[in-house]
Amino acid sequence: MKLNKQTLAQADKQAALPDYDRAALLPGIVHLGLGAFHRAHQAVYTDTVLAQGDLRWGIVGVSLRSPETRDALAPQDNLYTLAIRGVEGEQLRIIGSLVDTLVAPESPAAVLAAMSHAHCHIVSVTVTEKGYCHDPASNTLRFDHPDIVHDLVHADAPRSAIGFIVRALGKRRDAGLPPFTVLSCDNLPSNGNTSRALVLAFAGHVDPELSKWISRHGAFPNSMVDRIVPKTTDEDRVAIAARLGVDDAWPVMTEPFSQWVIEDRFAGPRPAWETTGATLVEEAEPYEHAKLRMLNGSHSSLAYLGSLAGYVTVDQAIRDDGLRGFIEQMMTQEIAPTLQRPGLDEYRDELVARFRNPALKHRLQQIAMDGSQKLPQRLLGTIRARLDAGLPCMRLCFAVAGWIRYLRGEDEAGLAYPISDPLADALQAAARIADIDARVDALLALEAVFGNDLAKRVEFVSAVKTFLRSIEEQGVLKSLGKIGA
Repeated sequence: MKLNKQTLAQADKQAALPDYDRAALLPGIVHLGLGAFHRAHQAVYTDTVLAQGDLRWGIVGVSLRSPETRDALAPQDNLYTLAIRGVEGEQLRIIGSLVDTLVAPESPAAVLAAMSHAHCHIVSVTVTEKGYCHDPASNTLRFDHPDIVHDLVHADAPRSAIGFIVRALGKRRDAGLPPFTVLSCDNLPSNGNTSRALVLAFAGHVDPELSKWISRHGAFPNSMVDRIVPKTTDEDRVAIAARLGVDDAWPVMTEPFSQWVIEDRFAGPRPAWETTGATLVEEAEPYEHAKLRMLNGSHSSLAYLGSLAGYVTVDQAIRDDGLRGFIEQMMTQEIAPTLQRPGLDEYRDELVARFRNPALKHRLQQIAMDGSQKLPQRLLGTIRARLDAGLPCMRLCFAVAGWIRYLRGEDEAGLAYPISDPLADALQAAARIADIDARVDALLALEAVFGNDLAKRVEFVSAVKTFLRSIEEQGVLKSLGKIGA
């Protein structure tokens, strides 16, 4: 028996249920990138807004690639279970804010129609770093990206998030409608500013007047999102079904902690997210930098180093005294001094406690994906800030060396794992170079990752080569103890 509106009552004793009239919801938000993170984060905040009585904010979820999520959720009336797992146990909640699911490759016209409808006021985005079809090192649109090349020619059938946004905004302008707000919820530096620049670049290429209209009337608030959301497993599905008494094809697992910081500048109406725990601010940058560098930078470092040492999940890796000490010292001595947010010692301790949560079983390989897209904002930005200030960044350089060793595709015990990255072929070709100095030089020459400056910073290059040689010869854990101040 599947979870759906007819079987909701079955789950009543085990889960909190939507207590609003879902049939009355208006499709006020279109969300591009219908993955687990959105369903465990923004959709939950919006679900609470709906429960408060403002029914204008139903979400139309759009999968830009695979029909898998739609196929799982549509038979469930787009209902799904949120499982909040902490050290004190698990809480279940059925989320009802998703009113429809679309698959862009099957019907791009339906997606454009939803985005250009008068009810739609916000298009939110979680397509991961690689979904922006940009150069992460320079934050510029890649006009040679296959999806962008396609979208420039096929106005009625875009593939990329940028293509859909520009074409839908064009339809709204032509229909005399105001623009929707583009709300990026991805881990990009100044994600709203970045989205705006990419949208204007694409629009300027196809219709300069549209680009001017978007620039004048559109809104791209920066935001910071924070919640750990592991990949759902079959074991999770079985456990949720056992508790609910009905089958949920795609529940989402998450931690108790959740944070959303949004700049309060929208092109039109918006949900009252501030009443649901979100923080509306004038400037999100201090929160964003702290999260990208402290949480995401530490997460990626732990993923590469922990994977090499043979650990599988985040909580396993952080319970290793050497790795935990490394992460804590990197945050305290190298990352925190580059930030302006108050309370960073408490934030560090909170992050380590979150990493130690054994209930999540957050796999290191999930975090390690797409390293070429993540390193520029998670680690390299902090490295540049330290170098520019004449300050050491040995632990950050060690993490970069760990990523380079990780690219070999096997841990220190010889266990193989896949390298999932848009630049996987180039990265692995460089990672197979036997000579360590030549290997590092080949990787640092990839300007899409390292820009055109870091390969010229002698202290950075020397540290990465030294640490990579140590990792290769002695292993990650033994090498940790040899890092200088």
